Amino acid sequence: MAKESIKARQRKRESLVARYAEKRAALKAEGNYEALQRIPRNASPVRLRNRCKLTGRPRGYIRTFGICRNQFRLLASDGKIPGVTKSSW
Repeated sequence: MAKESIKARQRKRESLVARYAEKRAALKAEGNYEALQRIPRNASPVRLRNRCKLTGRPRGYIRTFGICRNQFRLLASDGKIPGVTKSSW
């Protein structure tokens, strides 16, 4: 489980990226890199990290479901993810 401060930092970055998305796109299209440098660094989408929505774990992230592999396995075993079954052959 990730620390709450790490999860809060991630949420803050996500909000900054959403807030400055249009402004960044407009400045990039103009080629105005001086003004682009004045925007906060955390407003860059490159600084985002895919994290599990339940635990905040950064590794083993499954993009389709938005959770890490550990939580995916638990939820799939309990039958809480529709359409996912354990394969056997």
